[in-house]
Amino acid sequence: MNSLTEVRVGLLSLERFESVLDEEQMREARATAEALRERLARRVVWNVNSTAVGGGVAEMLQSLLSYTRSAGIDTRWMVIEGNPEFFRITKRLHHALHGSPGDGSPLGAAERKIYEETARVNAVELASLVRPGDVVLLHDPQTAGMAAQLVGTGAHVVWRCHIGHDSTNAQVEEAWAFLRPYLDLIPAYIFTRDAYVPDFCDHGKSTIIRPSIDVFSPKNQELDDEAIRAILVHTGIVEGSVGEDQVPSFRRDDGTPSRVERRADVVRLGRAPSMETPLVVQVSRWDPLKDPVGVMRGFAKLVDGASPAQAELVLAGPNVSGVTDDPEGGATFDAVLAEWREMPHAVRSRIHLATLPIRDVAENAAIVNALQRHAAIVVQKSLHEGFGLTVTEAMWKSRPVVASAVGGIQDQIEDGVNGVLLEDPEDLAAFASVLRDLLLDPDRARRLGDAAHEQVRRNFLGVGHLLQYAHLIERLDGQARW
Repeated sequence: MNSLTEVRVGLLSLERFESVLDEEQMREARATAEALRERLARRVVWNVNSTAVGGGVAEMLQSLLSYTRSAGIDTRWMVIEGNPEFFRITKRLHHALHGSPGDGSPLGAAERKIYEETARVNAVELASLVRPGDVVLLHDPQTAGMAAQLVGTGAHVVWRCHIGHDSTNAQVEEAWAFLRPYLDLIPAYIFTRDAYVPDFCDHGKSTIIRPSIDVFSPKNQELDDEAIRAILVHTGIVEGSVGEDQVPSFRRDDGTPSRVERRADVVRLGRAPSMETPLVVQVSRWDPLKDPVGVMRGFAKLVDGASPAQAELVLAGPNVSGVTDDPEGGATFDAVLAEWREMPHAVRSRIHLATLPIRDVAENAAIVNALQRHAAIVVQKSLHEGFGLTVTEAMWKSRPVVASAVGGIQDQIEDGVNGVLLEDPEDLAAFASVLRDLLLDPDRARRLGDAAHEQVRRNFLGVGHLLQYAHLIERLDGQARW
């Protein structure tokens, strides 16, 4: 059995950005793409991560690689394989890099042996494909152990770490101690924030590249009101009537029309909210660091305070069986469900737990898009966050966003200008108060949403992301000694 799976990537033209970028930005994008195509002639850019579906990294790769391929650059995407114990260990590392103990399991010699063996098997297979001068981008802790073998091929190897913590603690130090032996030989690193770069890394080898979104993808493309209504009613997230000519439609990445066929699994007490009901929405993986239980408890305080306009809460995440590299998803959802069942009847009746179908990634993205666009407020009350692309997505859709002042969320939201930051994500009374104020002041909510959209347009589109990668590759080529 092969240990690597190649994800097929389509073609997306950079010309689509003409509708959102000015002429000077488009000229720079075209010139950089042409220069990179010439530089990388007959070479391959390999991206390696641990899953093709679920999470921001997979979504970014699908879009960014499609634009790169359309520029004539041979870009490929490989997904590693591992057994459940390997992914339990890497999930533990994921939590630790966020400063959290996760399941508290050890990161000792036994765990290192499992990690190294999985990395070795995957690295051996990839090394048979890589040639000198190729570029290999390894994403996150799951792939770091592959580095040494791939450096030996003569390729440019770059480790891209999308996660981190703003300060160090025992958990962060333990994670870096585990990963450090695999990173020493790597010629370049990419981090999301300066604060995430560990002290032992040569900061001269480190580049800061913030994530981005593809505003034309099914997750972020424009949807008219009829499509939003049709998608939400069809999936069972909201209740309402839909005319025969109203189709739950969206466009796939290649521009072809499609429609949402599957429905969401929704746990609720009583009826679905109507289309007129203001919804507070959080969309995330079922991950304790996203604090879905805390979101419910904070919303319960809003309900207890006679919430305005009878708002209701939708907590949405992927079907827990659909994300292979996240072994905690099922247990986290079970914990959320157990907490929901303990809540008073009046609170439970206004909280909806939706697990969204993920068999068709584009369909899942379209459902999320419709839900975010319909939301009165989008929440991301994470306890820790690497960057928080769900925040970027909601901001692009001109939604007022209430999010924790942690990680890369702080690089996106200016408090009171284009969103609201929660200084202490565990202060549930303050969280409820912010929600109440925004629900009572729709004009302020609208202003925040408009400013949020412009913030994303200026700073978090995929074109800028590609330009930074191009500059990094140019620098690595200049350092090469083949």
